[in-house]
Amino acid sequence: MKRGIAGLALATALGLTGTAQAEEKPNPPDPSLEFVFEEEVMLASGIAPGTTPLGGRNIIPITGGTFSGPAIRGTVMPGGWDWQLIRPDGCVQLKADYFIKTDDGVVINIVNTAVACRDGQGKPGPVRTHAVFEAPNGKYDWLNRETFIGSLVPGDASLKSVRIRFYRVN
Repeated sequence: MKRGIAGLALATALGLTGTAQAEEKPNPPDPSLEFVFEEEVMLASGIAPGTTPLGGRNIIPITGGTFSGPAIRGTVMPGGWDWQLIRPDGCVQLKADYFIKTDDGVVINIVNTAVACRDGQGKPGPVRTHAVFEAPNGKYDWLNRETFIGSLVPGDASLKSVRIRFYRVN
């Protein structure tokens, strides 16, 4: 009941409710993707705190990296982390929290989440992420108001990295 009330309150606040007749309701547009940037995130060796009732835990420190796209570029700041949960079903829940710094000096927080599972043949499936940005007011504050997904793949093995391509959902 509370979820329905909260959803109605959000729809009302965003002006998404109305009095149109049922036959006049248009379908929402299908989403499309727009490339925003790609990053190569450098990683340290993992730290395994142990198994919890939820599964095995692993912490991967983020040590740096770079990113670039049509309207934004810079470096991945050292000091972030990727907190992983290896679930009993073999899937891995990922939650990374880190900062990027644009080439014009703006620091932006990223919290990126995903679930990585193997397919029916035991091969790694595609890893899609959901990124939430916290940018200061100004040139990059558009990142705060949009929905983003990412596609994560292993990066350069010699660098111990992952590559993530971020897309804006339109």
